[in-house]
Amino acid sequence: MALYDSIAEIYDPWSASVVEDIAFYVEEARRCGGPVVELAVGSGRIAVPIAQAGLSVIGVDLSDCMLAVARALAEEHGVASLVDLRVGDLRKPPVDERVPLVICPFRSLLHMPDEAEKLSALRAAHTLLEPGGQLVFDVFAPSREDIAQTQGLWLEREPGIFERADWDESSRTLRLSVRSGDAAAAMELHWLSAIEWRRLIEEAGFDVAALYGWFDRRPYRGGEDMIWVCRAAEDAATEKHIAASSAASASPDRTPAAAGRRARLRRRATLRGAGAPLRIAPTRAAAPSPSADPRSCRTRSWPGSRLGGRKQASRLAPSGILRAIKGSALADPRSCRKG
Repeated sequence: MALYDSIAEIYDPWSASVVEDIAFYVEEARRCGGPVVELAVGSGRIAVPIAQAGLSVIGVDLSDCMLAVARALAEEHGVASLVDLRVGDLRKPPVDERVPLVICPFRSLLHMPDEAEKLSALRAAHTLLEPGGQLVFDVFAPSREDIAQTQGLWLEREPGIFERADWDESSRTLRLSVRSGDAAAAMELHWLSAIEWRRLIEEAGFDVAALYGWFDRRPYRGGEDMIWVCRAAEDAATEKHIAASSAASASPDRTPAAAGRRARLRRRATLRGAGAPLRIAPTRAAAPSPSADPRSCRTRSWPGSRLGGRKQASRLAPSGILRAIKGSALADPRSCRKG
């Protein structure tokens, strides 16, 4: 049974207030063209608006039940012919096509428990892209304020839907629990710093095209939210390095010399992350997507007691997105039983 099977029926009500990212991802899809691959497609709340914009989407998720919700949503909006849904793992997506854009919204990469698994997922995304194609994903690292305000508390996120955050700062792990009636699930999410993400992105064969601090494309200034736009390497030398690096990670060289090389690589990546300027696209507000489901266009203020703490209208607090994280790559998709 996949992680999200048990809460598939309450997933969209649970994430009803999460709307800020839709226009952003639709705009990225329009810029790059289709087809688009969405990893951890979940209920289709991003894929369907992209399809409504006229672009085909290949959606991958481990949860059969979430894919059933996505399929019904695509049919409801008349875009089923543009949405190709497939059961699969983030690290080994069942996609043979090469596409101009891969997206992984809703902090889904935080399901990967360690850097090795995150790197595996990034490399898998790279293999799906045309030369020069883009991977776009969002993640977060919580502030101490977020942790202090929500630690160990059951909070009513939406009417009748409750969630609880248990933070472990030493391991940088969030255990997030959700329940509503008989439906319940718990998941672990593992965050990294921006410097660590940048190192993994570069090791996976990408250049960082932009790093935003929010979906309105404001530059990242060290806050909690990170939206990464990554461009796949185009030159043969880089592709050869990626293949060699992948092979090495499968059978790592444990000699002292190899350990020294790995340490130097990590040190160089850290220095680049700390000192080198990112190529940040000009800041501008993303226009609301006319193709998005109008029922999803509600805004709200986040009470200070909820994850994220800030009382910014319609802000995706960490929990507000975490409850929408979909398609864990850590569970086996075999059943649609509820509860």
